[in-house]
Amino acid sequence: MKGEKVKGYRKINLAMSIVGNIEIFKLKCASKDVVKSQGKTLRAILNYAKDTEYGREHNFAKILEAKSDKELFEAYRNNVKMNDYEDLRPYINKHLQGGKDILFPGKPKMYATTSGTTKEPKWIPITNEYFSNVYGKINKLWLWTLIQQSKYTFAGGVVSIVGKAIEGEAPDGTIVGSVSGVSYTQCPAFVKKAYTAPNEVFEISDYKARYYCIMRLGIERNTTLIVTANPSTIVEMQNNVNEFYDDYCNDIEHGTLKADLNIAPGPRAAIEAMLKPNPKRAAELRALKEKYGTVLPKHYWPDFQVLNTWRSGNTKVYLDKFKDSFPENSKHPEFGYFASECRVGLVMNGKDDTTLFPHMHYFEFTREEDLDNENPEYLTIDQLELGKRYCLYVTTWAGLYRYNMNDLVEVTGFYGKIPNIQFIQKVNGIVTLTGEKLHERQFIAAVHETEKKLNMPTKFFIGFADAEYSGYHFYYEFENQATTQAEAEAFSVEVDKALKEINIEYAAKRNSFRVKDPITHRLVNESFEKFKARCIAEGARDGQFKLMLLLNDEKRHAKFKDLVIA
Repeated sequence: MKGEKVKGYRKINLAMSIVGNIEIFKLKCASKDVVKSQGKTLRAILNYAKDTEYGREHNFAKILEAKSDKELFEAYRNNVKMNDYEDLRPYINKHLQGGKDILFPGKPKMYATTSGTTKEPKWIPITNEYFSNVYGKINKLWLWTLIQQSKYTFAGGVVSIVGKAIEGEAPDGTIVGSVSGVSYTQCPAFVKKAYTAPNEVFEISDYKARYYCIMRLGIERNTTLIVTANPSTIVEMQNNVNEFYDDYCNDIEHGTLKADLNIAPGPRAAIEAMLKPNPKRAAELRALKEKYGTVLPKHYWPDFQVLNTWRSGNTKVYLDKFKDSFPENSKHPEFGYFASECRVGLVMNGKDDTTLFPHMHYFEFTREEDLDNENPEYLTIDQLELGKRYCLYVTTWAGLYRYNMNDLVEVTGFYGKIPNIQFIQKVNGIVTLTGEKLHERQFIAAVHETEKKLNMPTKFFIGFADAEYSGYHFYYEFENQATTQAEAEAFSVEVDKALKEINIEYAAKRNSFRVKDPITHRLVNESFEKFKARCIAEGARDGQFKLMLLLNDEKRHAKFKDLVIA
């Protein structure tokens, strides 16, 4: 470490190690007998909720009379059906109107909102029990895992991209916000000192202004850690640097914040209170631009240690966009499987998979081949096999019972006897028009194969099913913006051929003309960034922004139609 160090970073490491070792001990105990651990967890959750409306309706007290763990699991299956959000919405609506003891004791601490299968968003309740005893403990262990990557993880500034802690109120006055935002405000004081930006930054509604502030504050510091779930955010952070680098230098030199940024008075005042002139750092940054031209994180953050984002699923598409941008010896661990409804565990083995936490949630699974089965076999955590894929269901301390996460995961290994999983895709990432069941990953593979075959790299691509046309629309943003429509259509021909080889059902439907020729569209430069900015302006959260690359979603499809090159 050559630059500025956060005072007391060794104390942060010590504190996190103490907490981490306690939680690791609990995890190792759970890993020795997963059936016993799951039985204990399910009993605790059911006992916690047995006197609620849902608990009484579904005989939680009776279920708890089971003598063995296996009997408990069976009684639970027999009394509680599998749920998606719409099944639980009536109960959650009662909580939203101020009801108590409906899905869980009392009222929720807060709600997190996320998109649902209908026009109505999902209101995900977060209970005090879940936030403190599950999410809070997982967060502390997660910080410990980052220290395992490097002892200097918290030696410099920390850039963390989170959602707004408070986005509004439910009808009964309960706050609505992001769990990550609330955690940002409630993290230990010694960690807060390392954050480069105040929480008010995430209240800035203007997309470009928010990233300007995040990077203006972050680039002034000797930043050593970035945390943001979605790697596309890293691309946008660097795009902001490329556009506003000279403005950063001017602001840093004078201790100011660009006057023409669209920032409300409250957030602006909070940020400006942190600023003071720093001509030395401004001179360093100007010298970097003179030397390198395009200034990258490895230049302005030479001591950078850890970048923590998603690396699996379709997020891999964005990783190449900042390849070699960070210092050579820095680490890039997987953020891990995480959703608004539940953080099922953590990455514990240094790879790209997540260790399930059977002592914090109760899990059930169905095999991939049973996805279309009306009466699938439901498996417990001890029945999973290496290399097999499953649909995941969770029971949590926040009122989600046998809840379908609608995610396909693969077992990649084991932590003791606990399965490690890797997210593959949303189950509804399987698109079908006439039974072809085209997978998002198949489309991604076909495009990458064609890129190599024709030497036509893309910056971004996406496909949409069109039921009315009975075919697919393929959209490409080519690195060479001079690519003609004829060349793009030839690219689609090869993608179509690759899909026929990958998916025999797709081949059968194409050959029988039940699925028509794909329609090709060329996208303007920075199409993904423009699409994402539009979504965030409409209320989507940038920290948790997800985009599948093959969809049957006309609402999102419509947002790409005006990004097409005429």
